[in-house]
Amino acid sequence: MFQISTIKKTIVHIRTWTKFTIVIFLAAFLAVGAISYIYKPIYRVTLNGEFIGYSENKSKLQQKINEYIEKGNEENIAFVDINQLPEYKLCFLKKDVATNDEEIFNKIVEQGQAYYKYYAICISNEEKEYVSTFEQAEQVVNELKNKDSNNKDQLSIIEKYETELKEFATVEKCVADLYVKKVVVQKSYTVAATGMNTSSQKIDLGISLIRPIAGTVTSRFGARWGRSHKGLDIGAPKGTPIKAAASGTVTLAQYGYGGGYGNHVIISHGNGIQTLYGHCTSLNVTVGQYVEQGQVIATVGNTGNSQGNHLHLEIRVNGVAQNPQNYLY
Repeated sequence: MFQISTIKKTIVHIRTWTKFTIVIFLAAFLAVGAISYIYKPIYRVTLNGEFIGYSENKSKLQQKINEYIEKGNEENIAFVDINQLPEYKLCFLKKDVATNDEEIFNKIVEQGQAYYKYYAICISNEEKEYVSTFEQAEQVVNELKNKDSNNKDQLSIIEKYETELKEFATVEKCVADLYVKKVVVQKSYTVAATGMNTSSQKIDLGISLIRPIAGTVTSRFGARWGRSHKGLDIGAPKGTPIKAAASGTVTLAQYGYGGGYGNHVIISHGNGIQTLYGHCTSLNVTVGQYVEQGQVIATVGNTGNSQGNHLHLEIRVNGVAQNPQNYLY
């Protein structure tokens, strides 16, 4: 009889707890339902501790930011450096709270610094032209080599990452701008001028010249010491850089006495026009090399038949020496 009574009490307790559990579950379900009807889960977004908005989809927003960092939104962007990324905090707010993912995205990316990737085509490590792809740069180099450009051995390609984008050139323009025709130096080149223009007539050279050095004129063109002085002497300290008076191709770069000129350089500027730079200490160019106007080609010295450090400058038209002071100094 005692056992039956105990079993009955146990059953009553179980029923009571079951009813209580069901009531609690229903209450919780109703509470959650009421909350979800009024509130929704949302992410509060901050940047550098400053609130910038709400987002419902953290993963989607962050993925968009990551893609922008990797690719940017312009051509040739390698990546975008963003100092601070957003922080997210999950919270429950009323359903009428507006999200602003696009505004959040714009605030984050506006602090970024874009780095552009492109390629520089160089001659002797000096950047000359820019293209957007390695394939284009390689095509330029190959075409210059196929054309046997005189600078083909000085060509190189550098991959660039910069915050500013250079102006790109087409492959055709790069080849046209960089091509240098190979000069065949003939044995008929002579050091001495075949004559000199002693008249007051000034021949139009068709090119503009700059002063190779700054200095004092120490000896002028014309008769000197019973002989013809076919150039202009400009005194300057030993080692003073000598610049090319105009662009052209080096047709002679000789060390030694050189018929009295000492170490000297001759540059051909086309149309029979040449400039000569004599009595140098050192030469910075070689035969066949193309030089730009203003490029350093040698240094002032006292070599050959010379008295004191100076530059002997000659200007020749079809082998005839012209008075340099008609054009310079």
